[in-house]
Amino acid sequence: MYTKPTLWAEVDEQGRLVMPPDVAAQYGLKPGAKVRLDPDKHHVRMHRPVTHLAKVYVEPTVACNLDCITCFRNAWEETTGRMSDETFARILDGLRALDPIPTVYFGGIGEPLFHQRTVEWIRQVKALGARVEMITNGTILNEKKSKELIGAGLDVLWVSIDGATPESYADVRMGAELPAVIENVTRFRRLRPGSHYPKPEIGIAFVAMKRNIADLPQVLRLGRKLGAKYFSVSNLQPATEEMQGDRLYDRTLRDIAYLPTPHVPHLSLPKMDFNDLTREALFQAFSSGYNVSFAGNNWGGANDVCNFIEGGTMTISWTGDVSPCWPLMHTHMSYLHGKQRLSRRHAVGNVRQRSLTELWLDPDYVAYRARVQSFAFAPCTFCGGCDLSTANEEDCVGNVFPACGGCLWAQGVIQCP
Repeated sequence: MYTKPTLWAEVDEQGRLVMPPDVAAQYGLKPGAKVRLDPDKHHVRMHRPVTHLAKVYVEPTVACNLDCITCFRNAWEETTGRMSDETFARILDGLRALDPIPTVYFGGIGEPLFHQRTVEWIRQVKALGARVEMITNGTILNEKKSKELIGAGLDVLWVSIDGATPESYADVRMGAELPAVIENVTRFRRLRPGSHYPKPEIGIAFVAMKRNIADLPQVLRLGRKLGAKYFSVSNLQPATEEMQGDRLYDRTLRDIAYLPTPHVPHLSLPKMDFNDLTREALFQAFSSGYNVSFAGNNWGGANDVCNFIEGGTMTISWTGDVSPCWPLMHTHMSYLHGKQRLSRRHAVGNVRQRSLTELWLDPDYVAYRARVQSFAFAPCTFCGGCDLSTANEEDCVGNVFPACGGCLWAQGVIQCP
C-alpha cells in the first residue's frame, strides 16, 4: 500500500520556520518572498507567493469544430484566429528562461487539436523538461493524432464529456457523437506504452447542468472504464439568457453571504457511510445553512479565493496577449442574478513585445495579484443588487477595472482542470 511520506519543517534558534528545500522550491519560497498566512483551528494555511509562476495556459486557437451550448463563443464578438509560430516561439523562449519551468496547459476557447501545430508545440515544451497537459473534445483524436501526442510526451490528456448517453451528450455538444469519442479515447488508452503508471494520464472534464447532472454517476463510471485518473466537475456559467435555467447553484450563491462568519453555528460531521439510511439526514445537515466541517475539512470550501492566483498561473491567448486568468482572456457576456454581466478582457502585455519573466514580474501585475489574493472586492456574487455588478469595470467599494467581485471562479462555483 502506498504511504504518503511525512514532510517536516523545523524552527531554528532565531524562531524562523525552516522548510525542506524541495518543498520550498516547489512553491516558489525563495529568499525575500512574501507569504500570506491564514490561521485556522488546527493548522495555518500558507498561500503561494504571488511572484511564483507555476502554470501557463496557452490557447492555440479559438476555432472549434463543435457548437456547444455552454461555449462563450455564443455570446461574444471576438475575431476567430490561430496562434502563429512566431508568437509561440516567444512563449518557448520565455519558458526556457524560467527556473523551474512551469506546467504548460494547452487549452482555452477552441479545440487545441484544431491547430495543426499544437502537437509539435507540445513536443517542444516537453523538450524543456516541463509537465504538459492538453484538453480536447475528443472528436478528432484519431489514431494518427493519438500516436503523435503520445510520442510528443504529453503528460495528461483531458477529455470533455458532458453526457453519458448519445442523446444527452449531443444535447450539449452539438455536432459530436459520444460513441465516436469513446472509441477515440479507448484507442488512445490502448496505444500508450505499457506501464503500471501509463502516460499520458487521462482526465475527464464535466460541466454540470440541470439537463445532465443525473448523468454524472454514469460519466464517472465511463471514465473509470476509459482509464481516467482525474475527474474535474464544474458548474455552468450561462452565456445566453436561455441557459440560465440550467444553473445548479442559485441557493449556493445566497449561502455564500453567511459562510463562514462567527455568527453562524458550526456543525462538525464525521466520515460515515453514505447510503439509503444516512442520505437524507446528511443532505439536510449539509444544506442546513450552518458552517459545516466534514472530517475536519470545511464542507463549503473556500470563498473569495482565486485559484488562478493561488495556483500561480498566467494565460496566453492565441494573439500572444497575457492575462491573469482564463475569464479575463476574452471579452464575453454571461448572466449573474438574472442580469447580463459583461466581462471585459484584461491584458497585461504581449509576449511579442516582452518576455514572460518581464510580464510576470511587472510591478503593476504583481500588485494586482496581491490585491486579488486579499480579495477586498464587492460581494457581487451573492448581492448583485446594483448596476455596477453588471460589468467588471468597477465596484461599490472603490475597486477599478478589473473588479473581480462577480467572479464565480473565486467562489468555487466554476473551475477549470
